[in-house]
Amino acid sequence: MPVVPTRSFQDGISEFRNALRFVEKEGDLGTADNEEHFPSVSLQKLAEIGALSATLPVENGGLGLADSPAGMVALSELLRRAGRLSLALGRCLEGHINVVRLVSLYGSAHQRQLLAEYLRQDTLAGIWVTDGVPAVTLVQNGSEIRLAGQKGFASAVQAVGLALITARTEQEDTVMVLVPVGEKARMGPGPGHLTGMSGSGTGSYDFTGVVVPADNIIGKPGDYLRQPEFSAGAWRGSAVALGGMDHLVGLLLEELRARDRASNPHQQVRIGEALILRETASMWVRRAAMAACNPHAETGETVALVNLARIAVEQAALALIPLVQRGLGVMAFVKGRPVEQVMRDLATYLRQPAPDETLTEAAGWFTEHPFPEDRT
Repeated sequence: MPVVPTRSFQDGISEFRNALRFVEKEGDLGTADNEEHFPSVSLQKLAEIGALSATLPVENGGLGLADSPAGMVALSELLRRAGRLSLALGRCLEGHINVVRLVSLYGSAHQRQLLAEYLRQDTLAGIWVTDGVPAVTLVQNGSEIRLAGQKGFASAVQAVGLALITARTEQEDTVMVLVPVGEKARMGPGPGHLTGMSGSGTGSYDFTGVVVPADNIIGKPGDYLRQPEFSAGAWRGSAVALGGMDHLVGLLLEELRARDRASNPHQQVRIGEALILRETASMWVRRAAMAACNPHAETGETVALVNLARIAVEQAALALIPLVQRGLGVMAFVKGRPVEQVMRDLATYLRQPAPDETLTEAAGWFTEHPFPEDRT
């Protein structure tokens, strides 16, 4: 339930936002030499200002960034700036925040405290739900559960210390389980080499034989897919993509200035169009963030607004990529240059599931219901 921030609460968020701006200035935006490497330096910089634990509820020692409009603005800035530093970093941070959110919503007080203890040690959490072969199952024996099977699409597999996974029970239910990870022997290759997002360090993880307390099962069967959180949480990925757009617009301007072409009227048209696309995406991200924390909206409205935002950001980013390519010409296609890598990373990151279904479901909702501003 959203809270009304107190003065000290607001001060904490303000201090965090200021620290976040400093991280962006100090972060290494260069990508040419480390495309395959996980952005551990940038992650450490975020950890140093408390970004990994700031997402916790206030009662667990965090800033409650998902619990108020002011917090959601700061959370949006965190994800956007992470995406600007590195889309791979943004992807992994978004997964970390997803774990915090799910445990906060569906976990017990003890489970929320357990997660907080991990995060205060700057542990990166990951959410791994895509099964490998065989799929992950669990068998409960008294106070313990024994896992078997693999997750085949585990982002940041070598950097994550705590994973929230889905597993199938003997009753054919799907539940969430919080599991400490990090054993090198259990790590394997991912689904193959993607054209972008190599830095996210996606691999596989074998859970066969792992035993954890039965209390590590989070919530009830089916909670992972429960609405509105399952769909509304997509706004966070859009915020990361917006950060990638920030980076790409910055690289376009930087290169045109270096060539003394930024004042060319044709290039200025491209610059203007790029800025419009980015601001369009920014407004939709903010709208989606506010929708996701609105306690008065119907579930269908929240999901529909976030889905519209997801598609709007995707369309803006996909329009930005060829615009940059036209502006920079063949140099935008030189493999290993920052602009070329960011375009590949962004195009790969945007490939989220079921975009057509996402758009039609949102349109279907607003076909039958008034758009929020249209209410009298």
